[in-house]
Amino acid sequence: MSVITTERHGDVLVITSDNPPVNALGHAVRLGLQEGIQQAAGDDSVKAVVIACKGRTFFAGADITEFSKGMKEPGLPTVVDAIEALDKPVVAAIHGTALGGGCEVALACHYRIGVPSAKMGLPEVKLGILPGAGGTQRLPRVIGIPAALGMMTGGSPISAKQAKQAGLLDRLAGEDSLLQDAIAFANEVAETRPLPRTSERTVEGNDAMFEEFRTANARKMRGYEAPYEIIDVVQSTWDKPYAEGVQRERQSFMKLIMGTQSAGLRHVFFAERKASKIDDVPEDIKLRDIKRVGVIGAGTMGGGISMNFLSAGIPVTIVEMQQEALDRGVGIMRKNYESTAKKGRITQDQVEAAMGALTPTLSMEDLADCDLIIEAVYESMDVKKDVFGKLDKIAKPGAILASNTSYLSIDEIAASTSRPGDVVGMHFFSPANIMKLLEVVRGEKTDKDVLATVMALSKKIRKVAVVSGVCYGFIGNRMLIPRQLEAQKLLMEGATPSQVDKVHTDFGMPMGPFQMADLAGVDIGWHRDPSRIENIRDALCAEDRWGQKKGAGFYDYDEKRQPSPSPRVAEIIDDFRKKTGAQQHEVTDEEIVARTLYPMVSEGAKILAEGIAQRASDIDVVWIYGYGWPPYRGGPMFWADTIGARTVVEGLEKYGLEVAPLLREKAEKGERFN
Repeated sequence: MSVITTERHGDVLVITSDNPPVNALGHAVRLGLQEGIQQAAGDDSVKAVVIACKGRTFFAGADITEFSKGMKEPGLPTVVDAIEALDKPVVAAIHGTALGGGCEVALACHYRIGVPSAKMGLPEVKLGILPGAGGTQRLPRVIGIPAALGMMTGGSPISAKQAKQAGLLDRLAGEDSLLQDAIAFANEVAETRPLPRTSERTVEGNDAMFEEFRTANARKMRGYEAPYEIIDVVQSTWDKPYAEGVQRERQSFMKLIMGTQSAGLRHVFFAERKASKIDDVPEDIKLRDIKRVGVIGAGTMGGGISMNFLSAGIPVTIVEMQQEALDRGVGIMRKNYESTAKKGRITQDQVEAAMGALTPTLSMEDLADCDLIIEAVYESMDVKKDVFGKLDKIAKPGAILASNTSYLSIDEIAASTSRPGDVVGMHFFSPANIMKLLEVVRGEKTDKDVLATVMALSKKIRKVAVVSGVCYGFIGNRMLIPRQLEAQKLLMEGATPSQVDKVHTDFGMPMGPFQMADLAGVDIGWHRDPSRIENIRDALCAEDRWGQKKGAGFYDYDEKRQPSPSPRVAEIIDDFRKKTGAQQHEVTDEEIVARTLYPMVSEGAKILAEGIAQRASDIDVVWIYGYGWPPYRGGPMFWADTIGARTVVEGLEKYGLEVAPLLREKAEKGERFN
């Protein structure tokens, strides 16, 4: 059966796509659309055309797998130009999401009608490319240059209401009567001439407009090639004929798609989807029913974890030991929701619904009816084992018991219960209500349905989940350790905190090792004995330089928490250099990269070889969504592939650092991790 069908409704030919799940514009769809337009052109009794889609959405974009295989003709640019060139009105009937190529199909139609719940957008920038089927030319002509640049460089879709206000939609249809309304619209405009072709419109612009946009969005676009290329294309073509503009668009599209940034971003796109698949767990396994969640601890983590479930409409019972701590935690959660409502992202009714689904309590006994219980208490094995021992007696049979530990053994925690199969790690990242990553830690005895249930639940609470085996620090924090250790050594050998951090931020990280330490708290894990000064961190902690929360850490901070290099820290570092007799040398940026980032790749190779991560791409997902690795570099393992495993090995050997056997093997065989 063809993915594209045509049907007559009086004088109107309806061309319908039925290509589940999202009507991606693969070769069969493009060919069918082209043939449908040719059918309309060759039949004098057809007065107008409607392009519609079955299923849950209008065309939601290209078939991304074709990008690496090569596109078969007809390409989308050919198809959209054929739609616009038809001498009979074509109406796009939009529901769901008209994204990327789908939005470009709609732009090529002479008229556009959509249901109020529809969304439209050009998210190609998120794959490191630009709209390649006339989008950079048609969208500015329809909604103006500033709005078009915003949509294309940001990549986020806009609502049907916004699209109507901007002129991207001509009309809104009834939510349940889209096809009828679109056919009626087509009949209404059947005799309209000349046809309103978007490529023939003119647009107002000037160079200042583009410079203002670059300046206003510089921080958001930092490090990314595609947004700047989009701006350059529009700036150089807005006052040129459409045919000339699309030539420039095509050149830029091909340049970007052949580059490493697009390869990295496409890798992340597929890696995120692969991460949800667990090799030895059947996809049709019966999941446990999660109707109520319990959270132990109302501090920063516990409150943030609770908000994830409340926002997804899942009731939460939150437990604290002291009323004051409970009230403070609940108050912060409400304040966070109110702040989001003030920004217009949620309504006040949604705030009240979320808070209304929260049951605060001082009694762990109140967790007896919860289907999933997550502890978010102090990071101490003794404390966690005590909590799980109590939970074992309170939780109902079949309840999932999860620990939010960042480092500790899930197997040891599970052993403190009589039901180790029900125990799993759910490592949220701070702030837990915002950060997208969830490391799901699979214990030796964790039941498969427990793992599958938590992975499915992660989607409901809008997290990107990655399965990790049990080891100290799991995937992310384990790889962080060698980076932090080398960064400390570099200080002893002549580098400054700001130099090391700048190399990381220039690389694309949101912050460097010492900025991160100051944000998290330099005192985390400190032995709290001011008389034991064994390293730079001990010296900082002994002087209450615990990071941003104290206004001083590796940096000095002003009242707005803006950092500046600290003369006192320079003295402390110098004292340690003298005490230890550390050899000084001029530390280059290249050395910092080799000594802080290459060891992460080596550790990642060990994690893979040990089976802690299922696949290299899972490691990449962890670092992108949990630690701010720049997505356009594709994650640490993908980055190693782009620079070559041999380069990494040679860099590690140059500075006498450990080379994981798997990394060496990849280098010797010229193989990739991904």
